[in-house]
Amino acid sequence: MWMRELLLLLALSCLAACHRGMEPVAFHDEGYPAKLSDWHVVEARDGVLQLNEGVVPYELNTPLFTDYAHKLRTIWMPKGVSAKYSPTDTFDFPVGTIISKTFFYPLPKDAARNATDVAGTYDTSLDFAAPGQGLNLANVHLVETRLLIRRRDGWVAIPYVWNADQTEAMLARTGDVQALTLVSDSGERENFNYVVPDQSQCVSCHAHDWNTRAIQPIGPKARHLNRDYRYADGDENQLAHLMRVGYLTGAPAPADAPRNANWMDPHASLDARARAYLDINCGHCHNPKGAANTTGLTLDIATPEDRHIGICKPPTAAGQGTGDHLFDIVPGYPDDSILPYRLSSTEPGTMMPEIGRSTMHREGVALIKAWIAAQSGDCVVLH
Repeated sequence: MWMRELLLLLALSCLAACHRGMEPVAFHDEGYPAKLSDWHVVEARDGVLQLNEGVVPYELNTPLFTDYAHKLRTIWMPKGVSAKYSPTDTFDFPVGTIISKTFFYPLPKDAARNATDVAGTYDTSLDFAAPGQGLNLANVHLVETRLLIRRRDGWVAIPYVWNADQTEAMLARTGDVQALTLVSDSGERENFNYVVPDQSQCVSCHAHDWNTRAIQPIGPKARHLNRDYRYADGDENQLAHLMRVGYLTGAPAPADAPRNANWMDPHASLDARARAYLDINCGHCHNPKGAANTTGLTLDIATPEDRHIGICKPPTAAGQGTGDHLFDIVPGYPDDSILPYRLSSTEPGTMMPEIGRSTMHREGVALIKAWIAAQSGDCVVLH
């Protein structure tokens, strides 16, 4: 028992150290502060990207792919308010909520790396982050931090780009482009342009209803958050943790809440993994109200596996986006299907998603191809 108490004391001491010297989180109900540190949500201090008091980190069961970048996600709310639980939609967050997402890359193990070299794999043995507490800046390269702010008139997205010294992120409403090089564990290199979207592009993914084009968060849904996280004081289910700290109301026990699969989980079914991957990467646009609602292709998790999800469905428009393929999904034949063709492309006008990546997600495409290859059925071509 004494050992458990000692570990808890050490964890709380670490937590207090991370907050030392940081001013309280500042919610700005208007305007666009010039520096990320003006918000005091996460700050680069003493070699660590630190989380302020009350800033709760979280992860998704299956995350959105962004050029192999890793992401530190956080939620903060003012005292005395909570988000309202929904089993299907984004939680109803109160005014004053700040959601942050910091995009970063592990640094290659090779000490002779170039200044633009970043690694795509995540080696936890390098201790990128203390449990639940930010990132060790000696082991990572920070690229950008995006904030979603719940103001009185709705959500607003504000992008910040980290400087070369990794000490501060500056407001970048017009976006940014950085030439980087991915370095694999085997030494394979891939040059690419990391694109930080400009503020106006955020609506492309974050508009839940394309008629109103009002933006809202994508990740904080029950099915994405229903998993354990290693917080500073131990492992806990994220839904249960948010309820316990007062950031969420109305949630059932985790066992009774929806849960998407982890796309890399070898114990999950191929179907569950592929559907989770399409849900987070494509479903925010390909749904009945989303930006791609005119395509007739719906890819969120609730879509039945029929023509609505693309099985034997012809495209609504011809052109380079089809690759001369006839159907979105041809059961058993991924190379004849439009869906993996567009996921594989990096050409503007062809690639999907349309923004948010400059590289092909090889492992993700392989998953979708395997899923289509395992399907049975025939597509009839009418002449």
